[in-house]
Amino acid sequence: MADDDSTLPRRQLGRYLRQYREEIGMTMAQAAKLVEIGTSTLHRLEKGTADKVRIRIVGHLCDIYERPVADVAAMKKLAEQAAVKTWYQEYGDLLPGSFDHYVGLEAAARQLVSYQELVPGLLQTQDYARTMIASYRTDVSDRDIERRVELRLRRQKIVTRKAEPVRLDVVLHESALRRVVGGPRIMANQLRHLADSGTRPTIGVRVLPFAAGMPMGLLPGPFVILDFGVDSKGRPVEPPVVYVESVLTAQIYLQKEPDIQRYRAVSAALHDASLNPADSRALLRKIAKEYET
Repeated sequence: MADDDSTLPRRQLGRYLRQYREEIGMTMAQAAKLVEIGTSTLHRLEKGTADKVRIRIVGHLCDIYERPVADVAAMKKLAEQAAVKTWYQEYGDLLPGSFDHYVGLEAAARQLVSYQELVPGLLQTQDYARTMIASYRTDVSDRDIERRVELRLRRQKIVTRKAEPVRLDVVLHESALRRVVGGPRIMANQLRHLADSGTRPTIGVRVLPFAAGMPMGLLPGPFVILDFGVDSKGRPVEPPVVYVESVLTAQIYLQKEPDIQRYRAVSAALHDASLNPADSRALLRKIAKEYET
């Protein structure tokens, strides 16, 4: 990974611990009781969402699961990596737990395939981001709004950095181009920024026009498919995840293979129905000019 990040080691550690526990036929409640932690704590550890990862607990679990010395050492190494603080923890007071988890996954990913009906955070201009945040979070101070904008802009570095940038492939519904956020000037600048971003070799921006109707008979709502790359043997470093966005309800993380494949099929259909990158850039620039007149 280009950034030091604890999310991927946490997920890998949890997956192995769950596998080891299931191999010996022990329930989560039984294992938690033996190491004197709550079942919910072990559940979070196995899901890779634990706030704190204690090396002592990991070692004790490995002993209970009768793992060989090499496995114990590997799990302790993952636990050490999982305990590393990340850059976005300084914004922890601004992030709900579920989105904190997403930011970690996003930073650890190698590719993000997304469908959006608003400009995605990774491609927002500062003014567009500020308007969106201020409109939604009317209960926070100006200082907190600026910190949230700062966080959003820092997240964008994963797709713009020179060393191992994350590949971003976005299908953006035309409604996002027509829905005015912050006024004509902000929209014109935002659409030009999208067009310019789409010229980067690692960023793909396609517009799904109104004329395309509803591919597959539906509009699925915003989602992101996160892939984490492969190792030297061509095997996935970590299983992919689908993040389903929701403002009003809890965010959903899908990891079962049928769910992943269903979203890949929807993504492919949206991709095929969209304008190609060159035509998408042309439309973005055309609408940007309309906002300026």
